[in-house]
Amino acid sequence: MKEFMNITRALADESRIRVLFALRGGELCACQIVEFLALAGSTVSKHLSVLYQAGLVAMRKEGRWVYYSLPERGAPTAVRSALKWVFQSAGQLPRIADDEHHLKRILKLNPIDLCRRQCKR
Repeated sequence: MKEFMNITRALADESRIRVLFALRGGELCACQIVEFLALAGSTVSKHLSVLYQAGLVAMRKEGRWVYYSLPERGAPTAVRSALKWVFQSAGQLPRIADDEHHLKRILKLNPIDLCRRQCKR
């Protein structure tokens, strides 16, 4: 029951759904996700923590950098099913299409410069 509740709680927020769609294109560093959502780093960190606790995202650290991605194929069935449902159900929403264009612009930016800029805020 705990796994189910963690997944449903994680999916009950627009920003977290947007992150899942952003990660469909591949791994992103935390600074790219902060820029993408245009929220405070601490807020984004909380959203990513909720997604991670639910198993909906994977995380890896490389030095001081933290990267997020969708879970591998070996993820629990409940996680795979939830992600499939989200992508099928929300994939045609106008916000998701807008986010795709926004993410393309962010991916053109140097992540190191992005991180430095965010640290100065």
